[in-house]
Amino acid sequence: MDGFESRFFSAEDGLRLHARDYAPVEAGDRLPLVCLPGLSRNGRDFHPLALRLARDAERPRRVITLDYRGRGQSGRDSDPANYNVVIECRDVLTVLSALDLPRALFTGTSRGGLILHVMAAAQPDRIAGAVLNDIGPEIEADGLRDIRDYLVRATAPASFDAAAMDLKAIHGSTFPALSDGDWRDMADAIYAEREGRVVADFDPRLTEQLQAIDFSKPLPTLWPQFELLAKTPLLVVRGEHSRLFSRETLARMAAQATTVQTITAPGQGHAPLLHHADVFPSVRAFLAGLG
Repeated sequence: MDGFESRFFSAEDGLRLHARDYAPVEAGDRLPLVCLPGLSRNGRDFHPLALRLARDAERPRRVITLDYRGRGQSGRDSDPANYNVVIECRDVLTVLSALDLPRALFTGTSRGGLILHVMAAAQPDRIAGAVLNDIGPEIEADGLRDIRDYLVRATAPASFDAAAMDLKAIHGSTFPALSDGDWRDMADAIYAEREGRVVADFDPRLTEQLQAIDFSKPLPTLWPQFELLAKTPLLVVRGEHSRLFSRETLARMAAQATTVQTITAPGQGHAPLLHHADVFPSVRAFLAGLG
C-alpha cells in the first residue's frame, strides 16, 4: 500500500541499518536510484520522489532510500563519534553489497552528497551518475552554523500539524515556493511518534560534532574528491535561497567539469524538494538519460 518494502541490514560493526526499497514490477534493466539524505534526515525525505519514479508510466525505476545509523529506523550508535561521513559511506557500501547492486545512480542531499564525494575516492565504479542536491565540495560556514543552531534548539512539537507550522515559521522565508501540504510532508519525514511524543527522528548526540566545530577557522573542502566524482555525469541542484551552497561554488563545479549540469530550484533554500514541480522534470530527464 505504501509503495515500498522495509529492508534491514547489518553494518560491519553489527549495527542495524534500514532502507526502503521501492521496486516496481516492470523496471527492466534500468539502473536503480539510491537516495542518500541530509545530516539529520532519513529516507522518508525521498518518499514523494521515489513514488513518482517507481510509478512512472513510461520509465519505472527501482528506488532505494537509506536511513543512516542514528536516523529513522536504523540503530543508534553507542559511540557518537561514528556519526561521520567515512563510516556512513561504509554503511552505504554495505547496503549496496547486500542488495547485490554493483553499480547504481545516486541522489545525495547535503550530507548525502558529501558521502558521494567519499565514495568516489573509495569505490568510484559504484557510481553511474548522481544528483547532488544543494551540496558540493565546498560549503559555507554561515549555512552550516544555521543547521547547527536549528538542530540544537529543536523541540518536541505537540503534533505533526504543529511540527509543520514550526517548520514553516523557521524556514518559510527561504522556501516561499512550498505549500502547506509540502510543509506537512516535511514534518512527516523529519518527525516520528515515540512513546506518545512527536520527536525529531534522529539520535540527539548527532549534534555533538557540529557543536565542536571551530567556525573561526576555514572549513575543509573536497575539491580533489570532486574531481573523481565528476568523472561521472552529475546534475547539481542549488536552492535559490541556500546559505550552505553558494552560487560561486556551483559555477566553479560547472566550469571544472563538462560532465556537470546545473539547475536552480526557484523559491527554495537548503535543501530543495526534488519532487517539486520546478525541479522534478529536470531530475527525471537526467536520470532517464543515464539508463
